[in-house]
Amino acid sequence: MKIGMLTGGGDCPGLNAVIRAVVRKGVFHYKDQFVGFLEGWRGLLENKTMVLDLSTVGGILPRGGTILRTSRTNPSKHPGGIEQCAATLQKHQIEALIAIGGDDTLSVAQKLHEQGIRVVGVPKTIDNDLSGTDFTFGFDTACNVVCESIDRLHTTAEAHNRVMVVEVMGRDAGWIALYSGIAGGADAILIPERPFDLDKVAESIRQRHERGRYFSIVVVAEGAKFSPQAGGGSPVPQDMGKDEFGHAKLGGIANILAREIETRTGFETRAVVLGHIQRGGSPSAFDRVLATRYGLGAIDMIHRQEFGRMAALRSNKIVSIPLKEAIAKNRTVDQEMIEMVDGLFEEVADKEPA
Repeated sequence: MKIGMLTGGGDCPGLNAVIRAVVRKGVFHYKDQFVGFLEGWRGLLENKTMVLDLSTVGGILPRGGTILRTSRTNPSKHPGGIEQCAATLQKHQIEALIAIGGDDTLSVAQKLHEQGIRVVGVPKTIDNDLSGTDFTFGFDTACNVVCESIDRLHTTAEAHNRVMVVEVMGRDAGWIALYSGIAGGADAILIPERPFDLDKVAESIRQRHERGRYFSIVVVAEGAKFSPQAGGGSPVPQDMGKDEFGHAKLGGIANILAREIETRTGFETRAVVLGHIQRGGSPSAFDRVLATRYGLGAIDMIHRQEFGRMAALRSNKIVSIPLKEAIAKNRTVDQEMIEMVDGLFEEVADKEPA
């Protein structure tokens, strides 16, 4: 069988492990041939390809990024884009397509499936917010990067009696902030699911200093929101427009928080925005294994004729679920998880979820 493959959306550690697993099992067990489409859906729109074979995927397991490169191209925003994607697949005699990406990439895959294209999805989002699967690869690596950064910030914060506000990724879901904040011993964790009261955050930090702890670490997701009572309720966007899927580029909440905390407490406060460093570098062992399992699951799904579906992790098993289910909604931090960690911190959030 001749199979196409692409990686769309933001890069994350583990993408190359998926590509490697698909090609190796496809070649060794099914005698498949592979064509890689470069830069996500742009590769289908502009007919940009590369051959994927055993030599191509040799040595890529520990590499971050993606050898197929990626983009946030949305064919639906281009006149006749979906039809052009289908035409490119036909030109290369592609019998099935594996699309590796998050809800945006997989929403395009669903549209192609509705046009009769045989497509299988692999879940990829560093934010861990894709519905229908327990974990996505890249998330564990990002949390490890953030946790190490928090450990390093602890020492300089303590040396200078500072408050450090660490901004991490998380547009609609606070999984990275929550996991890395807990693992890094943060003193406050602010996530999109729970709008926070700035006065309560400041009061919590003051009380900590009164107890003789003269430094604090605040971890905040980029999509966290001020409580509506404080005139908030929306995330802080950068003045950089939107991508082709309509997402505003977020960032800057740490700087606002740092300024406001220093004003309210009088304590020296610094902001640290980790940004794209969370995406880069070699994947963790967990992510290498998880990404490999997704790749093996995807190629098996192709040969079981399970099209219009996505490989998913549920109860530590790789299963097949409809693409429609995966893209129906974001997987946000649930109330039970929020309540579990509430006891670790002073009360700084509204009780009702966003």
